[in-house]
Amino acid sequence: MRTFTIFPLNRQFLLVNNLAQRTQSYHSTRYMDITQELKQTDKSRNKGPSPKLRGHPRDDPRVRVSKSLSWLLRHGANNAGLYMRDDGYAKVLDVLSNPMFRDINFSQLQEIVSKDQKQRFHLLPEPRSSGSPSDIWWIRANQGHSLKTVTLDVQPITSASDIPMAVHGTTLNAWELIATHGLSKMKRNHIHLAQGIPGDNVISGMRNSSQILIFVDVQKALDDGVLFYLSANGVVLTDGNEGFLSPIYFQRVEFAKGRLPVPGWEGAGPVVARAPLPQSSLAQDLQVVQSDPQVIQSDPSTSEST
Repeated sequence: MRTFTIFPLNRQFLLVNNLAQRTQSYHSTRYMDITQELKQTDKSRNKGPSPKLRGHPRDDPRVRVSKSLSWLLRHGANNAGLYMRDDGYAKVLDVLSNPMFRDINFSQLQEIVSKDQKQRFHLLPEPRSSGSPSDIWWIRANQGHSLKTVTLDVQPITSASDIPMAVHGTTLNAWELIATHGLSKMKRNHIHLAQGIPGDNVISGMRNSSQILIFVDVQKALDDGVLFYLSANGVVLTDGNEGFLSPIYFQRVEFAKGRLPVPGWEGAGPVVARAPLPQSSLAQDLQVVQSDPQVIQSDPSTSEST
């Protein structure tokens, strides 16, 4: 037989009240814990550090943005999940949605493109459709891709007279291998050559720190079936032969400092820049590209590497 303890009414009230207070305190504390946890999660998701931009931390922020943009449009689109057209254009909205560029707006991007010394990028508006409030903007890298899905609208070079010269800058260490095996496109789609050396008022395809200058006999290579192209920003591109441009097409090799010939690679003497034919179809085509008001290009007044 069960027995029950009957507490006085006032003690029953105290017990129930105490239990209610403890229950309320528990739920209140738990609610605060959950709320704080959600706030911390939201803070880490929305205010966490952006992925690091490429380049040295001491570089100008605009330089680092430009390098990061170049990497994304040339090499990293697939890994970043960025949709890219066959001609290399990606939507500006998609590019700026990348966490690397969360602090960059469209006006800043336009400034970076227009002032880029290497003419690396094109900005292209797609005219607004019916009912659309604004244009859709696209951006691409002019050249330097390793993405195999990108086919650039390059202009074929059919004669050495189409360009002043074709020269490649490299280091002393790299030259030891190049002298034997030739120039390699490495992981890129093309071998890159410049139409002049830094200081020649051209968009140079070499670094200012280059120690060796390799001048290419374009006509000899063309005669042997090697294909050459000109990119939208004036960089000379070639597939070479199975990815290599043989040393037999090296017209002359010089030390960048002092412009003295490398022993054994003197050629017929210093290479003199040729003036392109003023009425060549290639020159006319490039003028159309460069004067197109729908295309924002970089300032051609200075020259550096691509």
